[in-house]
Amino acid sequence: MTQHTRAKSEAFTPSGQIQFGVFFQGVNSGAIWKAAESGSQTDFESFRRIAQTAERGLFAAFFLGEGLRLREHLGRPHALDVAGRPDAQTMLAALASVTRNIGLVATQNTTYNDPADLAHRLASLDLISGGRAAWNIVTTDNAWTGANFRRGGYLDHADRYRHAEAFVETAKRIWDSWENPDGPARRVLHRGRHYTVDVTPRLPPSGQYRPVLFQAGDSPDGRNFAARQADVIFAAHPKFDDAVEFRKDLVQRSVAAGRGANAVQIMPASEFILAPTAAEAAEKKEWVRSLQIGPQQAIAYLEQFWGRELSNYDPDGPLPDIDPVVEETSETRGSGFHGAKARQLADQWRAEAKDKGLSIRQFVISKTARIDATFTGSYTSVADQLTEYARVGAVDGFNISPWLIPAGLDDIVNHLVPELQERGVYPTEYRGSTLREHLGLETPGRTADEAVEVAGA
Repeated sequence: MTQHTRAKSEAFTPSGQIQFGVFFQGVNSGAIWKAAESGSQTDFESFRRIAQTAERGLFAAFFLGEGLRLREHLGRPHALDVAGRPDAQTMLAALASVTRNIGLVATQNTTYNDPADLAHRLASLDLISGGRAAWNIVTTDNAWTGANFRRGGYLDHADRYRHAEAFVETAKRIWDSWENPDGPARRVLHRGRHYTVDVTPRLPPSGQYRPVLFQAGDSPDGRNFAARQADVIFAAHPKFDDAVEFRKDLVQRSVAAGRGANAVQIMPASEFILAPTAAEAAEKKEWVRSLQIGPQQAIAYLEQFWGRELSNYDPDGPLPDIDPVVEETSETRGSGFHGAKARQLADQWRAEAKDKGLSIRQFVISKTARIDATFTGSYTSVADQLTEYARVGAVDGFNISPWLIPAGLDDIVNHLVPELQERGVYPTEYRGSTLREHLGLETPGRTADEAVEVAGA
């Protein structure tokens, strides 16, 4: 295996390159599911086509979101959500057999998994894919999600990353327990508040040594966790100025954690709406937004904050003049709605919509359009934008959320990728056979051999 090593420099050095990943979301309103071209959220064909198109475009990774409970709407499963997403690791194992190079990233939760079991399943995916597996580490702290699990329960919000850190350290020690692929593995012990592990691992290392670690979390605790543990952070800062500041912040945290300034790569979530000309792209964007947020979706969006039926209101009329029946929205509505001060927000929104002359539907489109996360324009102009990102090292790449499944990457692969390759900022071939090689990541060192005891973990 080719190893890419860098000194632990405190000075960040831009790679001058851009990588792409594809983020196949689960429950979401970003993808269009009612167009004639739309595929299925559950059929293997949708996943196969997206993954193979991405591989044709030399994407570094195929990234699967994972949710542990369906969002609810007025106390019932949200009827307008697209649901039924297959298990992430099961789907990625199937995709490993129909792809050769692209990385396979599974979102998996540290709160409701066990470290020895998850480490074994991820190692299995890494081996059968030839060293292409990755783990997107997420945490959950609420009892609403925990009710789905045998042991139930939840974590204090302040403990979720403490627990996750012990979990990840234990998984790393399990993967690091083989002195060599042909020798016996070392026994791994962990004793903590939430679990005890005493395991002798069953699988040898893969071609990339162990799965690549992604992390999605933007709080100060989340950034510090990424700086200590992650190879790649799945960020929420694709807008240029924000991306530059986020890079500076992450470099400082990585250096403070004893890692190099280039240790953690950044791949923000993004949406691309492209066409041959700027005018065509702007027209296409209007069409995309009109299908992402239809009349029903617009009303339902407000109902998530108002906590009451609003079906009597005209989606093309003004915002409701009645107040919400909840003071604060709960996690049952989904992460995008959780924690909002409903009555205060309703007053602000009514004033904003009136001032801008927006109907309910127009207002909801403005709130859900992911303006900062969207690149809209001609293939040439967007390629020029991304070249500037590469030049300064604002990001290492973008995790693209297609707005159409399974054809949503076609124009990116067919038109944008060649433009980027002409500018010398995008790969013209895969660097090797493993995800770690695609991303230019060094082979990690072994973690400590001794048993770990972490309070609160």
